[in-house]
Amino acid sequence: MVLKIKKRIEKELRNYARSIDKIYSLNKLSFCLSKNIKEFILRDGKRIRPILFCIGYLGFSKKSPVGLYRSSLSLELLHDFMLVHDDIIDKSSMRRGRPSMHALFKRYLAGNKKAKFSGEDLAIVAGDVMYAMALDVFLTVKENKERKEKALKKLISATLFTGTGEFIELLLGIKPLEKVTQKDIYKIYDYKTANYTFASPLTMGAILAGAKPRQIKKLYAYSMLIGRAFQIKDDIAGTFGKESQTGKSNLTDIKEGKRTLLIYYAFNQANKKDKLIIKNILAASCIKRTDLVKIRKIIIKSGALASAQYQIKHLYSQAIKQTNDLKMKKEYKLALDSFIREILLEK
Repeated sequence: MVLKIKKRIEKELRNYARSIDKIYSLNKLSFCLSKNIKEFILRDGKRIRPILFCIGYLGFSKKSPVGLYRSSLSLELLHDFMLVHDDIIDKSSMRRGRPSMHALFKRYLAGNKKAKFSGEDLAIVAGDVMYAMALDVFLTVKENKERKEKALKKLISATLFTGTGEFIELLLGIKPLEKVTQKDIYKIYDYKTANYTFASPLTMGAILAGAKPRQIKKLYAYSMLIGRAFQIKDDIAGTFGKESQTGKSNLTDIKEGKRTLLIYYAFNQANKKDKLIIKNILAASCIKRTDLVKIRKIIIKSGALASAQYQIKHLYSQAIKQTNDLKMKKEYKLALDSFIREILLEK
């Protein structure tokens, strides 16, 4: 079922990309902007957010309204907008195995000595355009006006919370490791990942379908726990995963000195010598591959990796308890659990 939903979303995304110039006349205004946005949004991805939106809707509705799959693209476009700005902040040159948006614009400006702006400047604006597109495409769904407005507010609040999470994460990066708490890290996970990747898409769909407040509350509690678990897994992949699969460098999080749960466990469970190594590497201005090897060894030796992996399973088991009396259609409830298990528990 999930595969079928994803195929519908992929088809709708291709159709939408082809229609961008007709809807907004982007190619007439700027061929470069139009070309790069279309290329970026069509890159391979898991499409987690639009899939969850559709499951959230179909699990509580008796019908599939006109524009459901087109409307689901709002969450993918929101994600793309976030990625563009995130890559600028992280100074990442790659995204999904290809040049990041600001890297594409840098190429466009290469050799132009008259330009008083950068690829990053152009990418910020491109990201803003994508956010506007996300809001606009959501409105294409044909549904109850009041429920539609509530779901739209949820989409807007997801953007607000994610931006706040990014802000908090940047500031946490300069906080001494000794003072960083697990609560600090989970706060970022909740704001930056759990809300906009899981809670907002699922509850937006359910709200739009007319689900009862109690059911929406249960979905929210469930998806926030799943979101935490997902971010822990993502952090592990960011340090230990294959770059060809993650689409970004294993050095990115370390270069940024990010306070992840993996680093938190490693620092608090390591001996004095290894604590100092972690501090020095995260504070360094130039990170090498040898530093990554050292960090990996400490993470494994300290038991941090095992602790993080246990936490993923624990959060998943806690989340499942929230769905025991969830009044979602059985086939969609099973599809949701299968999809989440694949995301969280796959090797």
